[in-house]
Amino acid sequence: MNIEFRGRTAIVTGAAHGFGRAISVAFARLGAIVWACDLLEDELLETRHLCYEAGGVCTTRTVDVRDKLAAIEFVDDVTAATHRADILVNNAGGVLGQVGRPLEDVSPEEWQSIFDVNVSGAFFFSQAVAPAMKAAASGRIINISSGAGLGISLTGIQAYASAKAAQIGLTRQLAHELGPWGITVNNVAPGFVRSNAATERQWESYGDEGQRALVESIALKRLGTPDDIANAVLFFASDYARWITGQVLSVDGGK
Repeated sequence: MNIEFRGRTAIVTGAAHGFGRAISVAFARLGAIVWACDLLEDELLETRHLCYEAGGVCTTRTVDVRDKLAAIEFVDDVTAATHRADILVNNAGGVLGQVGRPLEDVSPEEWQSIFDVNVSGAFFFSQAVAPAMKAAASGRIINISSGAGLGISLTGIQAYASAKAAQIGLTRQLAHELGPWGITVNNVAPGFVRSNAATERQWESYGDEGQRALVESIALKRLGTPDDIANAVLFFASDYARWITGQVLSVDGGK
């Protein structure tokens, strides 16, 4: 199976580290013109450097995905420069520094903020790319959710599990809406991967016994890597997945 994206434009949100960085570098290595965004400018520049080291091209921009106008402006810049928007990876998200607490202790602002970054951001960017993809009668949208959206969150954060489930629902709805234009919309649901500072803190919080129990609960008896998630995204973005839409692929080592 030979996958390449030469000449195609790939937009990746949340690209400063972890999954977003691995996805950006993977697309760059395979010939895509990568446009990557995040709020963390220094780490985003490192992602750009790694894309160039991989032999690819990457333009970076600081963008808050919760801001609809910022999403539109960024996508407009992409289409003005490349005259296309072939692939969108909605990877931005996370828990925003929150930790699991009893239901009654969660404020409305804490609840809403997680929905804003995990669901609204994916919606705004999908809105922004839709006109260009419809005009081209093709496109790939890949949302990065979580095993938490299919079950429960190991973090114990109610809003995170709920937001990731909502993002999966959005994936299925958009797949049916955009399908007539040849646009596929799919979802990758990662299991636990040590991919950034937040997941490192989560991993350390389990202690030796909890870490062993987590690994033992995985069929393959090991944790995955950001590259494992990137590989699933590459498949959904490729021509090999042209008749696959509205699907959720769990990349979790087997649960």
